[in-house]
Amino acid sequence: MSAIYFKEMKNYFRTMTGYGFLGFFTLIMGYFFISQNIVVMNANYNETLSGALIMFLILIPILTMRSFSEESAQKTDQLLYCAPVNVSDIVIGKFLAAASLFLIGMLITGIFPTILYNLSEGRMDTGLTAVGCVGFVFLALCFISVGIFISSLTDNQLVAGAGTFAVIFMLLMMDNIASSAPIGNTASLVFVSAIIILIAVYIHTSTKNIAVALLFAFTGTVIAGVLFLIRSNLYDGAISGILGWFSVLARFENFYLGSVNVSDVIYYITFCTLFIYLTVGTIEKRRWS
Repeated sequence: MSAIYFKEMKNYFRTMTGYGFLGFFTLIMGYFFISQNIVVMNANYNETLSGALIMFLILIPILTMRSFSEESAQKTDQLLYCAPVNVSDIVIGKFLAAASLFLIGMLITGIFPTILYNLSEGRMDTGLTAVGCVGFVFLALCFISVGIFISSLTDNQLVAGAGTFAVIFMLLMMDNIASSAPIGNTASLVFVSAIIILIAVYIHTSTKNIAVALLFAFTGTVIAGVLFLIRSNLYDGAISGILGWFSVLARFENFYLGSVNVSDVIYYITFCTLFIYLTVGTIEKRRWS
């Protein structure tokens, strides 16, 4: 894992990717720091973090789009997969390298809250700022895990970047999507059934075992149907509830307000773990195909 990590870090700074990312990161954070704190004389640095969320749409795709797609395009992925290292180590190494570059950006822009603390003559709430920064980092790690997963699906960096942009945009808009979703139990049953079928398709593509996939799809839809007949009220608002689970911003709002909940931390860790697991599965499939 360490070899993959250091290889990726060297690659970031052998090209303009690392320098470009850090430059734009600092520039965007600086812009929101001036507009949200300095100009309006606001001592809450979390306003800068909240405004800067928009930069994830651009910077995370730039950071992650080459993770696996470049290896695949240049046909160097086979050399990597044949190396005496687990696929999970490869994926985690690349994830940690991207995360490290982001953390370097956070360290560089750490000068901003220091300036704000001095300008506000100590009125800035350092605890609130620290918690907000932790939530900001957790949010970035989730998006990085998504970007690496999408990069593993294609050998085209532009496609990987565009796909990551689209998914991050949907995740940032998930609260709005969930609030406008149908609340009827019939629509929820159809939605749950669709999810079960999609999971079955993923099982089939991952294992090439159609019997297991069909068994899962049949069992899942039957159980969903029985529950609907017995207690249809369980499906009331189910679509909003399921979509709400993917609302990464809802958890960030708690950090923004200075509240650290164990459930939010577990959510972010679970989210990252899920997409790292999906990436490992995708690479394993490609490795043996």
